[in-house]
Amino acid sequence: MLVSGDDALAHRLAAELRDVYRQQVTLLVPPSRSSPGLPADAGAPSGGRALALLGRVSAGIARTGGHRTAADGGGGRPYEMPVLETDDPDDDALRAAGVETAQALALVHENDETNIRAALTARRLNPRLRLVIRLYNRKLGQHLEELLDQAAVLAVPGMAADDIDSSTTVLSDADTAAPALAATAVTGTSKIVQADGMLLRAAERPPPGPGGVAHPGLCTLALLSSTSSDPGGVEGSEGSGLAGPLLLPDDRAVAAASRRGRIVLEAVTGPEEGPGSRLSGPALPFRELFSRRVRWSFAGVGAAVAALAVASWLTAGGHPLHAAYITLLDLFAINDPAVDGETDRQILQLLTGLVGLLLLPLLVAAVLEALSSFRSATTLRRPPRGLAGHVVLLGLGKIGTRVLGRLREIGTPVVCVENDPEARGVALARRLRVPVIIGDVTQEGVLEAARIHRAHALLALTSSDTTNLEAALHARSIASGLRVALRLYDDDFATAVYRTLRAAHPGALTRSRSVTSLSAPAFAGAMMGRQVLGAISVERRVLLFAALEVAELPQLEGHTIAEALRPGMWRVLALDMTAPGDRRPDLSAAPPDDGADHTSGLLFDLHPGHLLRPGDRVVVAATRRGLAELLEHRMR
Repeated sequence: MLVSGDDALAHRLAAELRDVYRQQVTLLVPPSRSSPGLPADAGAPSGGRALALLGRVSAGIARTGGHRTAADGGGGRPYEMPVLETDDPDDDALRAAGVETAQALALVHENDETNIRAALTARRLNPRLRLVIRLYNRKLGQHLEELLDQAAVLAVPGMAADDIDSSTTVLSDADTAAPALAATAVTGTSKIVQADGMLLRAAERPPPGPGGVAHPGLCTLALLSSTSSDPGGVEGSEGSGLAGPLLLPDDRAVAAASRRGRIVLEAVTGPEEGPGSRLSGPALPFRELFSRRVRWSFAGVGAAVAALAVASWLTAGGHPLHAAYITLLDLFAINDPAVDGETDRQILQLLTGLVGLLLLPLLVAAVLEALSSFRSATTLRRPPRGLAGHVVLLGLGKIGTRVLGRLREIGTPVVCVENDPEARGVALARRLRVPVIIGDVTQEGVLEAARIHRAHALLALTSSDTTNLEAALHARSIASGLRVALRLYDDDFATAVYRTLRAAHPGALTRSRSVTSLSAPAFAGAMMGRQVLGAISVERRVLLFAALEVAELPQLEGHTIAEALRPGMWRVLALDMTAPGDRRPDLSAAPPDDGADHTSGLLFDLHPGHLLRPGDRVVVAATRRGLAELLEHRMR
């Protein structure tokens, strides 16, 4: 397998494939800054932070003359991981890495253009190659998948379009990590796994009160080591052991852990509204176009005109529409004076003219306010004075932009802080009318301008661990009880930060999340050649969801649902009820019309005694090692 990238995700993914799935991996990376004969910045790709975090990669990879040597993670013999240093994964570099005989290639460069160009080259060199591409642009990713799969079908006669071994999978680390990062700041936020026509929702449930019973949902996916009501809990990571979260527990473990929070699975029958539907309202609502005073003034003038029209109708008689017409003529001073008219008519005409005089300055004020509102629509909003209970989001890069969209989808008030006025997410914040503070978060007064003392939570999502830590410490000095979630790469560093903050502020909640640790399992799963539906975070651990064919899986084939359960490893969640010929890799086929309770062709309410047969396809939730063990027999 080949992994090509220019940041920490490439190294995390290579370690994942080697240690968890025990695959032979070749790594393509830019030349190291420390390589002899290179200037200090020769290996830095665009984006600025290229290999800055490689010194903290906990993959156990050591550079020795172009190769990195490490154990296979399973107690076997050590093997060398070849490393090819290249500035660009072009035709020559891919050939040198062995792309023509490779099983899969992951392109995880930060630059979308680099990944697209390399993917087109790799598909030409090896039509049967399994491609996993990191791409931020969602719509472009869908078109690219179709293009590359069509190219593979045309290049190899007789190849099926839905052949898993020739599929192209486009993933985004930002999309994978955003729901988990948003959930750390908002209590009760659901974790969504989406595959076109199918949605799974994993909801976090706090421990029930005395004598209470927690709602089980469809099944319990994990028992938490800490909850939002337990700030002093343990932040679960891969090295937490028994003190960390318990993934995929059996019924006995769930019953024995009545005081622990849990994550339960819920089925969703239809797709949720995305940012395009819930966040695409008018950019400038009427209530923001005109102030409250102007709106009330117009309402008063309208009521006065209506009252004058009614009075004219009652005194002069005739049709009500004719009375309204005469009143409007008097209002705009284009009617003949009622010199010879009756006294009632003269009084009404004078009152209507007076209202018309009041209308003129009101129209001028409305025009000026509208011009001011349109002018301010192109600028960034400032936090309102009375704002409270909001989330302060630091960083509007790729990750921060996706998290901002997620928070606004669920209706959470947000104030953003960004140092670069041209950052990717500033335009989205302007469109959503989200307040943004432009400034360095490490400088005095920036967090105070974001109303941090009245905020509910702080999400520090910049690309610098030290900046995130400094912002968290400064925020805690202002509001000691603030909920804090930091984006930190290294697990050991994150554990040290978490324990220190917890000891200094035992009454506040602190969480740390790593984008690469959240997204690497999904990329590695796609590299193994199956349809990975998604991944959810359980504190600092990850659960994967995948659609698997029961055939050639001895752990599932011929076993009942109850027998197939392996606590802490995998669990069968649903059975695909569509006919084998109508199945699609994304599970978006229509459900059978048999009157049963299905979600996009999936049956969730499975009897424990149901026997799994070779022709079945199931959706499983599994840990990384559990999924690797499930597929170990098939990969031989």
